[in-house]
Amino acid sequence: MTHACCPGSYDPLTSGHLDVIQRTAELFDEVTVLVTHNPNKSGMFTPEERMRLIEECTGHLDNVRVDSWSELLVDYTTEHGIKTLVKGLRSAMDYEYEVPMAQMNRRMSGVDTLFIEADPKYGHVSSTLMKEVVRYGGSVEGLVPDPVQAALRARLT
Repeated sequence: MTHACCPGSYDPLTSGHLDVIQRTAELFDEVTVLVTHNPNKSGMFTPEERMRLIEECTGHLDNVRVDSWSELLVDYTTEHGIKTLVKGLRSAMDYEYEVPMAQMNRRMSGVDTLFIEADPKYGHVSSTLMKEVVRYGGSVEGLVPDPVQAALRARLT
């Protein structure tokens, strides 16, 4: 059985994230969407709230489960027998940021990182930008799943 992990802060989940998760679910038998968090930083949503939103938005995917982790990612992958991380890339900037982490993860544990190119319609979408748009009254319809849009509006307006 193949098992991949899609790690990220998901604060909050965007339609771009969901697209990468769905595409990963087509490639692997099992996918863990891992909400990573640093307890020394506060996000807009708690890790538990992020997990609930992801579970609601991925409920139609039978081979996807959601978990959270606040320590080294390679410790999680080793503990759970995961050999592949999957990361979405929107641009060359994402690649520049992600490659050193992928190389360090490989060096530390042997886990490989698979990069999936973002669907062009989500290339400009980031969690930070979605929060900012909603904060100032703009629409993010289609750029975040409906449950996330409702949660953003409830939190920010």
